[in-house]
Amino acid sequence: MSPSDLSPENGSSSNNSVTLTDEAGRSLLCTIEHFLEVEGAEYLLLMPVDFPIQIVAWDEDDYDDDSAEATLLEDDEEIDFLFPDAKAVLAEHNLTLKHTAYTLTAAGELPVVDQEEILAIELEDEDGELEPDEFKLLANFYYEEQEYGIYTPIEPLLFLAKRNHTGQLELLSPEEFHKVQPLLEELLFDGLE
Repeated sequence: MSPSDLSPENGSSSNNSVTLTDEAGRSLLCTIEHFLEVEGAEYLLLMPVDFPIQIVAWDEDDYDDDSAEATLLEDDEEIDFLFPDAKAVLAEHNLTLKHTAYTLTAAGELPVVDQEEILAIELEDEDGELEPDEFKLLANFYYEEQEYGIYTPIEPLLFLAKRNHTGQLELLSPEEFHKVQPLLEELLFDGLE
C-alpha cells in the first residue's frame, strides 16, 4: 500500500458528521476531520462534536503534595456510579455531561485554560509506551471523602474508524491502525503545507 493507493477524493471534510456506537449501544456524534480510501476500504478520522471528559480520582493522602497520585477512572461501573454527581457539578458550570460511546463528553462552552490547572499524566499508547497527555481541570467534587477531578484533554481526542461490509462504522483494531497510520500521517502532513 502506497500513497498512490489513495483516491483523489481523500482529504478533509469538516461539514459531515457521523455517529459511532459502542457495544453497550451508546452513541458518540463526531465530525469527519479527514477520510481516505485504501484498497477499497474507507477510513475516517473522527473528532467528537462535544468535549471529551475524564474523571480522575486523587489519592486523598497526597493531594496537597506535588507528588499526588492521580488515577484516570476507566471502570464503567465506577463511572456509572459517579456520573450523577459529576453531571450535577458540571451543570453548575453550564456544561452538560453525557454518557457517550468510548468517552464521556460535555456540551457547552469551556472556560479559558488556566496553566496552573493543567494536569500532565503519562498514559500507555497502543504499543505499551508511556506518552504524556495534558488535561484541563473543569471542576472538583467529593464522594464519600474521596476527591475527584473532572478534566478535558488539551489535545483533541481523535478516533480512526472504517466502514465495515454492512456500511457501519467500527473503530480500527491496533493491527489495522498500524497499517493505515503512515498514510494518514502523510495525508495530514500534506494538509498542513
